[in-house]
Amino acid sequence: MPEILVRFMIAVALVLFAVALFHLMNWVILARARKNSQEKQITVNGQFPAILYFTTPECITCRTYQRPQLRRLSTILGKDFPVVEVDATQQPELATQWGVLSVPTTFILDHAGTPRHVNHGAVRAEKLAEQLKQVLEPG
Repeated sequence: MPEILVRFMIAVALVLFAVALFHLMNWVILARARKNSQEKQITVNGQFPAILYFTTPECITCRTYQRPQLRRLSTILGKDFPVVEVDATQQPELATQWGVLSVPTTFILDHAGTPRHVNHGAVRAEKLAEQLKQVLEPG
């Protein structure tokens, strides 16, 4: 077998492994957040679904990209959803409890306040809107 084909197969295997590992980590973080969300309820004034948004004051991406994307959500969906902003430097135990690895991190909470989606890093408003629509759909 030519060496280039062997290298290609190794590269594909590594990519598949990385994708599987990413999805496994997201599943673990969501399972942990679901367990911990039942123990310590986030205050959202009883309005669900909602977005739980972990940030820090030093996070430039949070200020310049993520916050504007969160503000755009109301124009995309035609209604406002509560956004609970948590400063991970002020509440590190809460960030640890929710499995936050980096900021910005957003969780989409369903009607019961249970995390259904997690996004590590900056995420576009359209993706958040799609995740909220999935939470709003019955079943």
